[in-house]
Amino acid sequence: MRIYKVGGAVRDRLLGKPVTDIDWVVVGTTTEEMLAKGFRPVGADFPVFLHPKSGEEYALARTERKSGRGYGGFTFHASPEVTLEEDLIRRDLTINAMAEDDQQNLTDPYHGQRDLEARVLRHVSPAFAEDPLRVLRVARFAARYAELGFNVAPETLELMRQLSESGELEALTAERSWKEISRALMEDQPQVFLEVLRACGALRVLMPEVDALFGVPQPEAHHPEIDTGVHTLSVLEQAARHEQPLTVRWACLLHDLGKGLTPEEEWPRHIAHEFNGLKLIKAVNERFKAPRDCQELALLVGEYHTHGHRALELKPSTLLELLQSFDVYRRPQRFEEFIAACEMDARGRKGLEQRSYPQADYLRGAATAARSVAVQPLLEKGFKGPELGEAIKRERLKALKVYKEST
Repeated sequence: MRIYKVGGAVRDRLLGKPVTDIDWVVVGTTTEEMLAKGFRPVGADFPVFLHPKSGEEYALARTERKSGRGYGGFTFHASPEVTLEEDLIRRDLTINAMAEDDQQNLTDPYHGQRDLEARVLRHVSPAFAEDPLRVLRVARFAARYAELGFNVAPETLELMRQLSESGELEALTAERSWKEISRALMEDQPQVFLEVLRACGALRVLMPEVDALFGVPQPEAHHPEIDTGVHTLSVLEQAARHEQPLTVRWACLLHDLGKGLTPEEEWPRHIAHEFNGLKLIKAVNERFKAPRDCQELALLVGEYHTHGHRALELKPSTLLELLQSFDVYRRPQRFEEFIAACEMDARGRKGLEQRSYPQADYLRGAATAARSVAVQPLLEKGFKGPELGEAIKRERLKALKVYKEST
């Protein structure tokens, strides 16, 4: 039995990055021997075991053969005869196909260290094209390591293009796709993820609603970058720069989808794009089964982000409707995330990345004013049921009028 540290742990150590998750591969043993040593099996599909003390995952060296469509369409073979090199060749990228023993002696049959130094994301073997999930994984790694100057090798991008055109991407489950997308959005440069997907044609397959934004112009006075797709990438870049949570980043990605539906004769204006985009946002939400908080915020930001930009001009009654839509009384955090998404939208414009956004504090103040209305005095006056609701609404409207006059 020989045990090796493999994959990301080796890659990140060589890059000088913190190592968090460690994967181990075990060569020259059987399931029976692993069980005898106290390892606990994980699931029935793969020869993977949990260490009896550390709880870390140890996988038997294995080979794989394509047997069906999609991420799960593989047959695995694990035996004591499978070599470390045979196990490594089934991995996606050369930089993930290295192993080291307990003395940190490196096994690198596919030149991963060379590609690390050259800052290249390169596939290990032609078998790369058998797994459609790898298109998303490579794009995610490109986003993760963009700051270090990594690029996708042209021949790997070509394989990704072939996968995108093959129909295999449609075989990916929503859960697997969302896992990669959500992780990519939380990288330091998530816009690179979208750029790579677009470069290989995968964005058109996975998110045609986002892909349709490229080449759609906006008024230059408000959008010096003009192109709606470029703007979307810039908004996402700002969201990452300001360390926004996943909910905000997802909303930033989808906020302008309605502009992709504007007839060309109406360009560069996009009247009612907020409302028109809701059905598209809903479709993308459902396609990837995004978590409920991500879905809700994306829809609300899509519908109301221009309200956020015009906050200082809104009538108190419109402001109240906005606050009601977000249920700021019971869900204040969601309104904070809306404000953040609006600010990222305002900053995601060429040359305006450092602009101030006074609307943010104004909206927070409005929410505070509306929340300050006490219910108890109204109860003491005898209001109840629907009448109580109307009375609260009237008092909140008065509070917002006072707030607007005082700012």
